[in-house]
Amino acid sequence: MRVRATSLNRGECRRLPELPPASTTGWDLAGEVVREAADGSGPKEGSRVVGLVASGAWAQLAAVDADWLAELPAGVSFAEAATLPVAGLTALKALDLCGSLLARRVLVTGASGGVGSFALQLAHLVGAHVIALSRDPGQAGALQELGAAEVIYDLAGCTVEPDAIIEGVGGRTLGAALARVAPWGTVVSFASSDAAEVAFPARSLFARAPGATLHGLFIFATLARCGGAGSELARLLALLESGRLRCQIAEELPWEQADAGIEALMSRRVIGKIVLRID
Repeated sequence: MRVRATSLNRGECRRLPELPPASTTGWDLAGEVVREAADGSGPKEGSRVVGLVASGAWAQLAAVDADWLAELPAGVSFAEAATLPVAGLTALKALDLCGSLLARRVLVTGASGGVGSFALQLAHLVGAHVIALSRDPGQAGALQELGAAEVIYDLAGCTVEPDAIIEGVGGRTLGAALARVAPWGTVVSFASSDAAEVAFPARSLFARAPGATLHGLFIFATLARCGGAGSELARLLALLESGRLRCQIAEELPWEQADAGIEALMSRRVIGKIVLRID
């Protein structure tokens, strides 16, 4: 496919210093099919599509497994679509792990990030009472617009036991989350920007919250197990087309300004996603 837009993710940016020279990295991509699959499967030549790859999205051309692509509705732009694959699918699959959330309490840590901003909206859509954890009080209004019923700035401010916790910080935050989850509740850990060891008082989990579970979610492995990303991307695209889901594009930059976008993302100055246009 010819790549028209990609969005930045903290995981791929964090690993940049470890890559050898001339590496091509990147996960999210949106663009047009220029050569369809030889076996006739997947979108046809000329189709507008979105998908993800384990590496190679930061390029003008990329080879993508047909099962990992979905066709775009006419009203969805390349920039909007490029925000969905890693962040949107991680939020979607994390909430799927939590079961029915109608009238349940859902805590989203790292709420201003790409995954967090989608998780807030999706949990709100299914009728959950959503609590957003953010380090920046200035982001409260934006998080409430996305569906947060409460915004807190430290887990000490969480006065209830959440039935589900979507956790993307790791370290001390994950430990504190395990100490607060409700009985029979679910914690989904999908990232670890805090490299500190995770510690929690075991009795606060097995005695205070019997039946509670901790799931580790790595989106590529999860999607591979269910046969690819196409059908799951279609779920998000339908919500986006109907207006029930919004893409939070904090900045849209030409690819030549990738360094500025990476710096803004890693310093947590933005809510949502940074998109690079590839010309």
